[in-house]
Amino acid sequence: MDAETMAEAQAPRKSAKNTRGKPFQPGNAGKPKGTRNKTTLALEALLDGEAEALTRKAVEMALAGDGAAMRLVMDRILPPRKERPVTFAMPKLEKVGDAVKATAALAEAVANGDITPGEAGELSKLVDGFTKAVELHEIQQRLDKLEAAQGQK
Repeated sequence: MDAETMAEAQAPRKSAKNTRGKPFQPGNAGKPKGTRNKTTLALEALLDGEAEALTRKAVEMALAGDGAAMRLVMDRILPPRKERPVTFAMPKLEKVGDAVKATAALAEAVANGDITPGEAGELSKLVDGFTKAVELHEIQQRLDKLEAAQGQK
């Protein structure tokens, strides 16, 4: 490569815009929302009415020992759970001081292996929400008392 060719290669391009494809004309918003891909529509038309037969075949293959079919069928019958019910006796929350007991109970449950740290974190959000709600309620009561006292003077 000579010096002139290298200079051309390193020079910035004339077009500074980074548009992909042809930009829409003014007033053209593109495809309407909900418009479906032609390939998706074609596949749906092809499989229309065959869902039951395909499902039956997948179950038969799974029962015959096909591992991939087994995973497919099991994922549809019993999908993985994102969350599970937590069997944890949360102390009753009635006043702000109860939040300390609840947090201590959460820490103890994690230490004992009764619940996971992630579950404890989610439950502690409930405790925090309760604490904030009680604090806001107390502030509102104080404000109401102050306004009532101001109105009497």
